[in-house]
Amino acid sequence: MNILVTGGLGFIGSNFIKHILEKYENYSVVNLDKQTYSGNRDNLKDIEKNPNYSFVRGDICDPAIVDDVMRKVDHVVHFASESYVDRSIEDASAFVITNVQGTFTLLESARKCDIKRFIQISTDEVYGSRERGSFKEKDRLTPSSPYSSSKAGSDLLAQSYYITYNLPVIITRCANNFGPYQYPEKLIPLFITNLLQNKKVPVYGTGKNVRDWIYVLDHCKALDFILHNGDPGEIYNIGGSAERSNIEITRKIIAILGADESMIEYVKDRPGHDFRYSLNCTKLHKLGWTPECGFYDALESTVKWYGANRWWWERLKQ
Repeated sequence: MNILVTGGLGFIGSNFIKHILEKYENYSVVNLDKQTYSGNRDNLKDIEKNPNYSFVRGDICDPAIVDDVMRKVDHVVHFASESYVDRSIEDASAFVITNVQGTFTLLESARKCDIKRFIQISTDEVYGSRERGSFKEKDRLTPSSPYSSSKAGSDLLAQSYYITYNLPVIITRCANNFGPYQYPEKLIPLFITNLLQNKKVPVYGTGKNVRDWIYVLDHCKALDFILHNGDPGEIYNIGGSAERSNIEITRKIIAILGADESMIEYVKDRPGHDFRYSLNCTKLHKLGWTPECGFYDALESTVKWYGANRWWWERLKQ
């Protein structure tokens, strides 16, 4: 199998590439990444010389570059996106361009090249917020931020290419990820690294907002499973069965690092802050996948990783 991974220098994409190359000796991966602020060559430093791996620096919005790499592969796993909600609130333009126009460029190229399977990586945020129950794959999309709206738009485009052109698209919508190599602007790595630098951690509002969390390796294994066993035209929710409030996670990180709660700084809530995300993952569980990593064990492992790899994140925070 020859796989094009877009955004492979990012957090989840780089972990996925490592997983695939470690598991499958005969698979090759082409990594197409624009190398923006969150795309870090250090994420894949240890596999750069792997003969089954190649890197192409380029923009998914550029048809010439996309067509060139698309001809060399038979499967696509599309991670590349602008993904930080706060940045989308400040300026949504890059999110619309990358997430919608970029996805269109990839889909059009995949259609022309007869790609065998196109995995569209999306987010639980496209469903919006709900106080009770969990979202199923066919529920209405009610995104709240420019980020989640752009992802919903790219999902609908991907779905249309299956319906109209019979392109074998599969859409996945995952809960919040955490683990090694996550850019330190997101909640868990930001709080870990702040505390390691003896800085306070900024908690939005009351900290009672709830998210489901999944360890990045579990997400990668789910995508591997779907790549080989999922059905074209389907949508699969991927969750970690670990709903936690932001303040609960904050206190746990503080406890792991031996700090105290005086390090918490409550700050003004962000506009349109969804209260709770929750996914019903029965569909994927029935197909044969369930998460393996316990939340607290994975969180402790993540804290240790950031503690042992200051070389990776300290220059990013500067």
